[in-house]
Amino acid sequence: MKPTSLDQFYQEATTALDTKLQALLPPDIQKEVGHFNVFNIQELFERLREKPVMPYDRRAYYKISLISGRNQAEYADKVIAIERNALLFATPKVPYHWVPQDLEQAGYFCIFTEAFLLPAKSGVVLDELPIFQAGGYPVFQVSDEESAEIKAIFQKMHREIGSNYAYKYDLIRTYLLEIIHLGQKLQPVTALYPAHTASARVSSLFIELLERQFPIETPRQKLQLRTAKDYADRLAVHVNHLNKVLKEHTGRTTTDIIGSRVVQEAKLLLKQTNWNISEISDSLGFAEVAHFSNFFKRQTSFSPLAFRA
Repeated sequence: MKPTSLDQFYQEATTALDTKLQALLPPDIQKEVGHFNVFNIQELFERLREKPVMPYDRRAYYKISLISGRNQAEYADKVIAIERNALLFATPKVPYHWVPQDLEQAGYFCIFTEAFLLPAKSGVVLDELPIFQAGGYPVFQVSDEESAEIKAIFQKMHREIGSNYAYKYDLIRTYLLEIIHLGQKLQPVTALYPAHTASARVSSLFIELLERQFPIETPRQKLQLRTAKDYADRLAVHVNHLNKVLKEHTGRTTTDIIGSRVVQEAKLLLKQTNWNISEISDSLGFAEVAHFSNFFKRQTSFSPLAFRA
């Protein structure tokens, strides 16, 4: 499995913006452990002639975005509408899709690798933070006041990255950690739904169990939980109760949610690996290739081979 790399990110950016790579790279970044960069969204959109198209995919880097504008964010099985200000956190472990609804966009985003925030340098382990864990809710609606506070930190990073200060990346790490901790204090979008109830907890635990199984990174890796009953047994609830809870909280059945997530992973494996259909079928928990082919066609209207082509 090869997620979208930093090289691919910059290749797509230089093409879309009709510029050279050196114009986008921070000065002296090659001397730094790991990678970091920060961008002004409004400046980028002013140079684009049409809305950018981001594929639903995993990235080989972390990304934090402060966005002002109408957008839609898709993380795993979550689809979240953004009408004003939002703070988004993305991790290499969870595929996501950001869909701007118009060209009236503002804010900032930064990209960085795990090496840039190594525990030895930052004192944190990224994947242990709640906002970067699979199954969480990484989109936060922010007020105008909160947006202004976060924007000021992004602006400091944006100014600092072009400076000649010898320790600028150490200072940028401090700013980056400040944004991460501010995000962890915020109320996620999904907190608008009933919380602290037994049913909400079951729903949340189900999503966490589902996401823990992904990504599928080798043909030898196999889904351990495949059916609604598998999840119900692991959560120690009756399968009918799990289905009722998920229907109440998501409007979808257990089987629908599992199927949607499995087909998303199947699409990534078909497009981004050279595994044969049998290997993909087996890793996703299908006993027969024919079962996988029928499932994929029901979900997408394409056969696996047709989709890959």
